[in-house]
Amino acid sequence: MKLTRAIHFDESDQRVFANPARTGEWCISGGFEFSNWAEGELTGKARQAFANGWFGLETSGRVTFVAVTHIEASEVETLTRLLADHFVTYYGAPSQEAALPVAEEELNQMAELCEDHDPNTLLTVARELTQSGVREAYRVIAPRNAGLDQFAIHGTLDED
Repeated sequence: MKLTRAIHFDESDQRVFANPARTGEWCISGGFEFSNWAEGELTGKARQAFANGWFGLETSGRVTFVAVTHIEASEVETLTRLLADHFVTYYGAPSQEAALPVAEEELNQMAELCEDHDPNTLLTVARELTQSGVREAYRVIAPRNAGLDQFAIHGTLDED
């Protein structure tokens, strides 16, 4: 199974999100956070989180880029419980048991998004509010093969 982890190329997420996700943190879309929001609530850093932020499962923070990678079943189980707890704490789910199927579905949707992509594929999300709710679109940035000559220092061991 594949899921995504937060990746940072610079420090911009530290400035644009009120609560930035940690590098390496497991992430899902997290569009559920905005399901009852109106256009007037989308200002400043909240707008940035809405517009293109992935949801970090450990910190509930946001990140601009995520990278596809393999995940172990035991990790998925832990993340499902963590997300179910989040639903209880922040969204009023009556219990972890009641929230588990919803959390599981969120993780399954993310796994489906990742399944056809190679490891290290980057994903971005773009959201907009529509009459029928939040619409998400995804951009895929395929990993590029790096040649050894891009990293190796060429020289000689001769002492001439």
